[in-house]
Amino acid sequence: MQVQTPIKSQAASLPPAFHRLTWSNLAAQSAEQIGLAATPIVAVFALGAGAGQTGWLQTAQTMPFLVLSIVLGVWADQTSRKNLMARAEGVRCAALLVVLAALLAGKLSLPLLAVCGFVGACGTVAYNVAAPSLITSLVERSAWATANGRVELARSVAYSAGPALGGLLVGVVGAPAAFIAAAGLSATAVLLLSKISEPVRTPAPRRKFMSELREGAAFVSGNALLRAIVLTAVFFNVGFFVVQAVYVPYASQHLALSAAGVGATLAAYGAGMIAGALAAPKISSHLRFGQVIVVGPLCGLAASLTLCATLLVPSPWIAAAAYFQLGFGPILWVIGSTTLRQAITPESMLGRVSALISTATYGARPLGALIGATLGGTAGAQACLVVAVFAFAIQAFVILRSSAARLVSIPNVAQ
Repeated sequence: MQVQTPIKSQAASLPPAFHRLTWSNLAAQSAEQIGLAATPIVAVFALGAGAGQTGWLQTAQTMPFLVLSIVLGVWADQTSRKNLMARAEGVRCAALLVVLAALLAGKLSLPLLAVCGFVGACGTVAYNVAAPSLITSLVERSAWATANGRVELARSVAYSAGPALGGLLVGVVGAPAAFIAAAGLSATAVLLLSKISEPVRTPAPRRKFMSELREGAAFVSGNALLRAIVLTAVFFNVGFFVVQAVYVPYASQHLALSAAGVGATLAAYGAGMIAGALAAPKISSHLRFGQVIVVGPLCGLAASLTLCATLLVPSPWIAAAAYFQLGFGPILWVIGSTTLRQAITPESMLGRVSALISTATYGARPLGALIGATLGGTAGAQACLVVAVFAFAIQAFVILRSSAARLVSIPNVAQ
């Protein structure tokens, strides 16, 4: 039997433990964004990397989503989620410090940046698979959508300030300052996570890893709503990371931007996320739940077409507008699709289901980066922008044809 929970239901108050989670998320995401912005900028402006090389660097930075999400997701269902997140964030902090030491010693290289980028991404993977289930244990069900919106707002601030700060620090103060700031924020996230009082869960019977995995996979593949969510996100991430793989060299060469200018255009992505997160409650009050979900994929398609316009008119303002669109719509998608996943998935399976979805969707990131690296190295960055449009068109078509687009409100199933 299925009932509907109105999207406009009055949210319960959010507890102090959740606010610590939100602040830790802000610190961790800021560390990630400063590092992600500084790394390709250093590679291009200090090490002379081209579109193909930055594409391979982006592939390394996104590969953990493909190879670690499932393992971390199963662990999230079996152990303390906040401890898992804190340990993974500590690994990110260590990776950032290694890059800093190499910079100061004059030993930095593209392979070292790639390895440390791979290791550092472990913190993000742990957050992605563990945070949704930690939220459900800290917050009452009626406040899940509100809580997801707060978490995404914190992430939006990080996506806005992080790239701009990373580009500014590298371009004005120097690359070491960017990695010092990122490592400090990462350490702050670990401290905040350690202060969270996580509710004690009834220990689940220990089962074999493959049994846990098969159960989660069967749940995802057997649910039409989740299948549509996964497929849409896969093509969105492919398209997005085809662009991300080559954007820094494209912006520096075709748009004639400095390191700080590149960071500023990337910061428009975060500005769009902030605007979308702030507008989400009002938008949700005027649209059906399914309509809210399709806004993100449509904005993604519009953004890819806008960015392609810079091929004819090489304006940084047009590039910034494209990144703003990439932030504004998809943040509504993240809030809506996460709330949908939480609503229809049993709590005991949320870690595995989140991990499987992360593996499929975020695992598409290295695929997109690999396409960008290969195509960018042979045909140039311009070709990558065109190819990305096709991926964004597919994801928009998939979600518009799905049952998720026709949902009136947040579905609920018997747990």
